[in-house]
Amino acid sequence: MWVQFAPLRLPLRRRLQTAAVLQWVFSFLALAQCCLVLYLVLLLGEGWALAVLYAAWLYLDWDTPARGGRRSAWVRRWAVWRYFRDYFPITLVKTADLDPSRNYLFGFHPHGVLVAGAFGNFCTEATGFSELFPGLTPHLLMLPFWFKVPFFRDYIMCAGLVSSDKASACHLLGQEGGGQVAVVAVGGPPESLEARPGALTLQVLSRKGFIKTALQQGAALVPVFSFGENELFHQVPNPQGSLIREVQERLQKAMGLALPLFHARGVFQYSFGLLPFRRPIHTVVGAPIFVPKTPHPSREAIDGLHATYLEKLVQLFEEHKGKYGLAEDKHLTLV
Repeated sequence: MWVQFAPLRLPLRRRLQTAAVLQWVFSFLALAQCCLVLYLVLLLGEGWALAVLYAAWLYLDWDTPARGGRRSAWVRRWAVWRYFRDYFPITLVKTADLDPSRNYLFGFHPHGVLVAGAFGNFCTEATGFSELFPGLTPHLLMLPFWFKVPFFRDYIMCAGLVSSDKASACHLLGQEGGGQVAVVAVGGPPESLEARPGALTLQVLSRKGFIKTALQQGAALVPVFSFGENELFHQVPNPQGSLIREVQERLQKAMGLALPLFHARGVFQYSFGLLPFRRPIHTVVGAPIFVPKTPHPSREAIDGLHATYLEKLVQLFEEHKGKYGLAEDKHLTLV
């Protein structure tokens, strides 16, 4: 197989875009491990006092990821995120006004491999979330496991990431005065195992926990579809029933983490590597579905709202697919 190398002469902005995405991929795949190693080096070396102080701080701060986190407007506006946005590029599309006096639960679809669209739109200000939706504060929900890693937890909270456990979502959506947005990648890690170019399969039929939470808190539901999310990486073939898929699913059940075997391009060549392809991402935020507050929702109420949500999600996809390069005969598959 021939390797297609990148041109030697490229504009500086293109180099900076690649560097921005490289650091993001590194942060996603290896920064937590590096932070853990750094903490152990401090603890077992001359920096043990600092490690002990941090452990005391961690004990006192343990519940912060489930209490709204600790975001930093400065971090969210770093210039690196604008280069990250322009690499693909990523665009946030508004279809309806959202009243800032309400709280919202955004259902993000599809998960993709590394949730690039969700990060770029809701964990940074690069695509102008605060300008498009004034008065709203987005929080992307992430697996609780990552908030147990020293130093790493503090970094990701700066971007607005919070724990995905139920208490965290209820804390955000129960805020008096509104203005809070909890963003949930509904398909979760299992859906990432299906993420590859052309894939339109969403794991949503059995996902009703977010529906119940929206009812209990009276938070409006907003379907969000990110066109191009699945076009960023190839995956090693892992059909249902294969040995690779069986191992992936067992690891996912044991660890709570999916391990898709993805690949795309490299830094200096376009044939292989862990950097995503330069493919446009258009994240379309749908109209809100207003939900009556129901502290103890019945199964019928949950199922009814779930059906309404799926109908609005499919409608959002069908109305916008033509604008973003999908043929009329392409449709979502809900499983």
